[in-house]
Amino acid sequence: MDDESEKIYEVQPHRLRIRELPRALRPREEFERLGAQGVSDTVLLALLLRTGTVERNVVEVAQTMLAHFGSLTALAKAPIKAIQKIEGVGPVKAQMIQAALELAQRLSRESVGRNPLVRGPEQAAAVLRERARVLDREVLWALFLNRKSELICEPQQLSEGTFSSSLVDPRVIFKEALERAAHAVILLHNHPSGDPTPSEQDINITKQLIEAGRIMDIRLLDHVVLGRRREGQASDFVSLREAGLVEFC
Repeated sequence: MDDESEKIYEVQPHRLRIRELPRALRPREEFERLGAQGVSDTVLLALLLRTGTVERNVVEVAQTMLAHFGSLTALAKAPIKAIQKIEGVGPVKAQMIQAALELAQRLSRESVGRNPLVRGPEQAAAVLRERARVLDREVLWALFLNRKSELICEPQQLSEGTFSSSLVDPRVIFKEALERAAHAVILLHNHPSGDPTPSEQDINITKQLIEAGRIMDIRLLDHVVLGRRREGQASDFVSLREAGLVEFC
């Protein structure tokens, strides 16, 4: 008997459809039983996708998607065409996933409040954490604060791309601070790699900006580098002030 004949008689694995799964393992029933916070990322994605394919049930499609991208953060960064390449995910489903993840980011920004108090690096990081998580490039922002340590306005993006002295103009930073009658400034930028360890360049540029702030009589309170929380790390950011890497005003 040749190879082709043998293939005819191979037993094909039976893939369970959603209705064939135990009720407790079906996404909707599991959601009803445990609530939104009690279910896995796979279940939440399966509920958004609603249906699978002939070959794979919706849970398997959701598992494939998470395995392919590696994390929800990576999925949130992915362009819509990349999401559509997952078998069983067409344009409409890809749009629904992107919309849900964007709503989560907007909710996080809304929870910070319009004029939050920023009295330490944790509060500064909270303002931009979700916005920075999905970026694949470095972005530098300034938080402008009044004398009560309240955020005066939306975080102002100062530069985009490789964080270097050529992209950080002290005149731009402190001109905007003066226009907003800011009492102090906190700088934040992200490391897309996820490692928030400040570089030598980060430290040197911060020192230059502190001196420029002294001339303008505007305090640079801190420079916070945002990354992602990793095993063995206490936080997903590094404050140059807290780390003692730079002497601030």
